[in-house]
Amino acid sequence: MTAPDSSKRYLPWVVATTLFMEQLDSTIVNTAVPAIAASLQVTPLSLKAVVTSYILSLAVAIPVSGWMADRYGTRRVFMSAIAIFTVASMLCGLSVNSPMLVAARLLQGFGAAMMMPVGRITIIRTFPKSELLRAMNFVIIPALIGPLLGPTVGGLIVHWLSWREIFFINVPVGLAAIYLARRYMPDYRGEKTRPLDMIGLVLFGTGIALLSWLLEVFGEHKIDPTSGAVLLLISCSLLAAYAWHARSEAHPLLRLDLFRIRTFRVSVFGGFATRLGVSGLPFLLPLLYQLGLGLPAWQSGLLMMPSAAAAMGMKFISTRLLGRFGYRQVLVVNTVLIGLTISMYSFVKVGTPLPLIVAISLCLGFFNSLQFSSMNSIAYADVDAQDSSMASTIASSMQQLSVSFGLACGSLVTGFFLGDAPQSDRAMLSSALHYAFLTLAALTILSSLTFWTLRPADGEAISKGSA
Repeated sequence: MTAPDSSKRYLPWVVATTLFMEQLDSTIVNTAVPAIAASLQVTPLSLKAVVTSYILSLAVAIPVSGWMADRYGTRRVFMSAIAIFTVASMLCGLSVNSPMLVAARLLQGFGAAMMMPVGRITIIRTFPKSELLRAMNFVIIPALIGPLLGPTVGGLIVHWLSWREIFFINVPVGLAAIYLARRYMPDYRGEKTRPLDMIGLVLFGTGIALLSWLLEVFGEHKIDPTSGAVLLLISCSLLAAYAWHARSEAHPLLRLDLFRIRTFRVSVFGGFATRLGVSGLPFLLPLLYQLGLGLPAWQSGLLMMPSAAAAMGMKFISTRLLGRFGYRQVLVVNTVLIGLTISMYSFVKVGTPLPLIVAISLCLGFFNSLQFSSMNSIAYADVDAQDSSMASTIASSMQQLSVSFGLACGSLVTGFFLGDAPQSDRAMLSSALHYAFLTLAALTILSSLTFWTLRPADGEAISKGSA
């Protein structure tokens, strides 16, 4: 099935719009928790479930997205996902108590879990591999700028309007996205209808949901080590049981044999390792700016925005860089550059000139954009078209998990260096954050070793359009 030119022209916009809506929403809520708590007359800590329910719903529903797209068609599933997300957003804004808000967030997470994997499947099937990099370059930008803009936009909305508008702004965006999807989204289905692996769904869904929740709670030190270790053991046992089950299942929920493809394996595991360092920054940088440097929240938010601008600028040259140097060289060198850039934040302290902080932020956005475009596109360099939905589902599941790991890692490392010192001690907190940045930088640089296993010609089907 060949997509018309109009679909190829507008499809990246449709997918990018929904991804931006999803990424912005997932980060914007954290800023509004105090205002929501005051409005619903509950304590802020009791609203932790508002955040975790969304993450758990994502973790459980993403593995089913590929099966849904193959069975019911990408257009129908994508439009349904946007509609569910939009209706759930409206219900969040209309919530009168905490249980209603948590239930609406669960529904919202289910819609979000279908949007990105199905959107990515459609991109992969619409564009030939020689054009895939340009298309994914465009789509990946919202994933970079959404988490950076979320705290700033959330703070402004809560300050000038109310917390309910945080959810209501998704309604017009969602309606526009449904219209565009109906008009320009191609409708792809699987060549063969495979049954849903219910046993695999229970094993993998429960294991990854428990692990995601554990990482979320661990990141805020709300669980004792013994309980955490037991829950971690249960989670790993469930995931191991799924791996054993998938070996003998004719139609497993996630086909683990795709990891035999070198480029896919390196993209998923290398991306997971790299995100351990990178994903902690949206959590640590506001702490550095607001608590370490004493900057107001609005100025802290503005200092996050140069990364978004640089990320958008990189998409104009990343195709040429990959075409000239190849995926292996770009990923190895760029991962090291990201690590070195993260380490530069360890020198930021009271009195550091703001232009220097902006320059570091620009470099980080520039290198991150190239990294994610490269990792996400090479994953499909050697994947056959009939396996694209399965590959997209696996990649999305691992990315969601890696973000949770990265946030928890950043929080735990900072807490380790802070020790028993109070967070109100600006000098001690700044010192702990500086050590945390150096640790995350070292982890990121070490993750570059995973990309050494690539061969010089790997990914040329995408970067150069070669067979």
